[in-house]
Amino acid sequence: MPHLLAIFPLPSNSRPFQHSNILSSSSSSFSSSGPIRRRLPRTFSPSKHPNLKRLTSRIVQLTRRRQLHQILEEIENAKREYGKLNTIVMNAVMEACVHCGDVDLALNIFHQMTEPHSCGVDTVTYATLLRGLGRARRIDDAFQLLESVEKGTAAGKPKLSTQLIYGLLDALIEAGDLRRANGLLARFGFLLREGGSSSILTYNLLMKDKAQRLCCSDLYPDVITYTTLLMGFGHAKDLHSVQNIVLEMKSCHDLFIDRTAFTAMVDAMLNCGSIKGALCIFGEILKQAGANVDLRPKPQLYLSMMRAFADWGDYNMVKNLHERLWLDSAGTISLAAQQEADHLLMESALNNGQIDAAVENLTKIINRWKCISWTSRGGMVALRIEVLLGFNKSMLSPYLLPQVLPGNPIERIMLPLETVRPLPGSLELKKVVMRLYREPVVPIIDDWGICIGLLHREDCCEMNAPLSAMMRSPPPCVTTTTSIGHVVDLVLKKKYKMVIVVKHSNLNGTTHGSRAVGVFTAEQLHNVVAPVPEGLKQKHTVRRSLTMF
Repeated sequence: MPHLLAIFPLPSNSRPFQHSNILSSSSSSFSSSGPIRRRLPRTFSPSKHPNLKRLTSRIVQLTRRRQLHQILEEIENAKREYGKLNTIVMNAVMEACVHCGDVDLALNIFHQMTEPHSCGVDTVTYATLLRGLGRARRIDDAFQLLESVEKGTAAGKPKLSTQLIYGLLDALIEAGDLRRANGLLARFGFLLREGGSSSILTYNLLMKDKAQRLCCSDLYPDVITYTTLLMGFGHAKDLHSVQNIVLEMKSCHDLFIDRTAFTAMVDAMLNCGSIKGALCIFGEILKQAGANVDLRPKPQLYLSMMRAFADWGDYNMVKNLHERLWLDSAGTISLAAQQEADHLLMESALNNGQIDAAVENLTKIINRWKCISWTSRGGMVALRIEVLLGFNKSMLSPYLLPQVLPGNPIERIMLPLETVRPLPGSLELKKVVMRLYREPVVPIIDDWGICIGLLHREDCCEMNAPLSAMMRSPPPCVTTTTSIGHVVDLVLKKKYKMVIVVKHSNLNGTTHGSRAVGVFTAEQLHNVVAPVPEGLKQKHTVRRSLTMF
């Protein structure tokens, strides 16, 4: 049975992908992008170093999306074209490995960088690797690496610096491993001295025992110390230690607990599963905020509380927090925060078994936000509501893609570039005006056949102007190996009418300026989607008496 990709982009009373049938031929003014500069094909010269900034930027973008396999493929392509890559690029690859949690691959790349005739390593390389080893809890390997740097036997001869210590120290703090963090400071703490006294980070981790022994008041913990400890014990889910720190903070009469410290208390309680404790502290914040407006909680703290109570299914509490978010919070409430607050209200109603209230909130979300991401927490809640209602009562007019597999590459269903007949950018609009009456968007190419933009019907404003002056550039591009599901998401989310498909081997760190091989259009998507058949509607209808699954 083929896989089905369900799409829920719009409410049932909407028609997706509506195109304008109006072509304006008025003589309104427009801003020209200037003459097209002729570019000769680039060839790699061994005597001239290539510009790898685009490749580095591409690696950073893929790292954020955790597409490590794609990064490795593009690095191999770049090596074939440019030869040896520099240390900056390879450090970005190291960062990608650490970010994706593959420390073994990071070690492998590190060893490749240290080989003769390779790019070499620097302090950034070691700091990145140490952070990865710390996150992977391979502390012994990390200490051995630091000791080799200290002895001067490490490849590249890096100097022992605070940057290296911080790389490992931050990872240990994030993991909540304060015991090993103290061990790291005991071994290499001499690097973290600032002007003869311990730095803030140092005494944040070593605490008041040493201060009592040395009778040094400068080493007594301050609010930053306690906040750091709350973060560490919260990540470690050590509720007993969190409670002790909170009690100690409140017992210190000379300690002013600011908004950041209060927020750390609530977050630590929530991470440890103590919702009652978090609620008590949250109430204390609101009480003190009446006399000190600087203590008014930020919107993110309200969202943290709402997430916890939404999990519990406490609809009344989430509803109350949702209302007070607008009245009692400090700072600007971003659109993303507003959207998440609406989603959490819907989730709490569903988890409480109040299906009608959940449907009512979903209706408000549809009317206000028009769309919802199915990879988000709120999207999964909406999907649960859809299942409970059944396809015949769907609020989001689902469509299926029965003819394709979402994981297949887009090159299997794309249209070859020749079939959509791209137009040269130097051509004037008056010569192809009828083409734009028939088609809502047309790809534009330069003299060498490179796709440089897309001309949309609604952008045609001057009959005597060249097409390049009215096109949108650069065009949205994907590679031939990009999944169909991802391209469909782009068309729906970004409302693209056309997406250009380029060869993967032509990327070299960026899709702009690469030779196009095909396109995928919104019209194609219309041709492959199908409404839910009547038989499937009846088969998948679920009784509304069900509350959870």
